[in-house]
Amino acid sequence: MAFPLEDFQNEEIYLIMASAAEIRQKNIELIRMLLDKDYEVLVITTNQPYDILKKNYEKNGIPMDRITVVDTVTKYALGRDHEPVPNCRFVTNPADLTAIGIAVTESLGGLKGKKVSLLFDSVNSMLIYISSANITKFVHFVTNKLRLTGFSGIFLAVEKGLDPDVLTQLITFVDKAIDLEKAGANLKEIPAG
Repeated sequence: MAFPLEDFQNEEIYLIMASAAEIRQKNIELIRMLLDKDYEVLVITTNQPYDILKKNYEKNGIPMDRITVVDTVTKYALGRDHEPVPNCRFVTNPADLTAIGIAVTESLGGLKGKKVSLLFDSVNSMLIYISSANITKFVHFVTNKLRLTGFSGIFLAVEKGLDPDVLTQLITFVDKAIDLEKAGANLKEIPAG
């Protein structure tokens, strides 16, 4: 089933909430939808290392030629540098928000003049490494960066894995929040603040 987000708009920012069991599949569906709409996609992966993400995308018929990745987990998991990859920036660890912010800024700068959307693959994964307060600050930074550069963005999250206060704050940063678990096949939009 294709991801049902027909009204996806340029320069809008979305919070997409899915069940834990479906979050990887929603990642695939979102990437496919964005590529079908002619976006260049910047993926911030806090959930899967680049090599695994690439393998999953390619297994699902998704080419990597229009995808740039900021990988926050490979160096941390390997304990060493990954060989350089043209479309990927490897950050030392998921808790290094300054390095992630620099990698996002540089990656977006390299995509200037193109139709771009950012996909943050799991807000929940960040909770393993940093506090809820720092996650909300970082998401606020990224959403403002997207707004200032005129790019769209999608933040994936597992609603049941987020503190209600964090969820409330995240909803205020985005244009639309969509809970796929509650909506079933019909997307239910939750008004953003």
